[in-house]
Amino acid sequence: MKFTKMHGCGNDYVYVDCTKSMLEDPSAVAIDVSERHFGVGSDGLILICPSEKGDFRMRMFNADGSEGAMCGNGIRCVAKFVYDKGLTDKTRIAVETLGGMKYLDLMVEDGKVSRVRVDMGAPVLDAARIPVTGLGEQVVGKSVRVAGQDWTMTCVSMGNPHAVVWCADVQGLDIEKIGPQFEHHPMFPDRVNTEFVRVLDRHNVEMRVWERGSGETLACGTGACATAVACFLNGLTDRSVTVHLLGGALDIEVTEGSVFMTGPAHMKTACLSEICNIL
Repeated sequence: MKFTKMHGCGNDYVYVDCTKSMLEDPSAVAIDVSERHFGVGSDGLILICPSEKGDFRMRMFNADGSEGAMCGNGIRCVAKFVYDKGLTDKTRIAVETLGGMKYLDLMVEDGKVSRVRVDMGAPVLDAARIPVTGLGEQVVGKSVRVAGQDWTMTCVSMGNPHAVVWCADVQGLDIEKIGPQFEHHPMFPDRVNTEFVRVLDRHNVEMRVWERGSGETLACGTGACATAVACFLNGLTDRSVTVHLLGGALDIEVTEGSVFMTGPAHMKTACLSEICNIL
């Protein structure tokens, strides 16, 4: 297998070009390559495939082999991959995902993509579509009890489900204990990504994330978007906010009809990229 290792704000994936031939059993491959001691080490696997509807199609698999609908950091890296490797010369592309078509503007410096702005689409607040059960038609600023604590929670889908909760000490949070209890709580029939957030001011928030199927990651693009939406809906921030994650920062803009995410994309050095026959 030929692959390239990339990351957005430390959220790292193994990328495989499937525009010519499809990878067999990507769920199993995702589990193998994600193992950080005996595999390549990653938060999952992303396949870049042909699309009949857009310029490319992205398939994303979590570290446990489950397929996700969308990955914000991953899709920025897809844009860098296809441009830097000459699969396209466009600086605006459409990428098909299970979470819908996403439109990306590529920022190019010295012939390489450095940052990408993604139209992530409109946030979904309808509880049945997220899905989250037992808390009404929308879950905005609702009180819930998880892991023996009371939390104020807002639920948003950005192509995949997110529970945004606020806490006073993000860095001291025992996320390894609390994260799985949100992920597997019965109110989330498809499990959930959980963002633990501290508001710094009207334009800056701090966030850690527990992703379903992968555990804690250094960043989550869809989670940053969900966080910005949740903070705005609860009157905690303005429409434009910088989300500070363990692996870096993402700029999020919440408009009337969409959410826009801007952030970096990085390709690992040549010694790590395009290694053959690792499996």
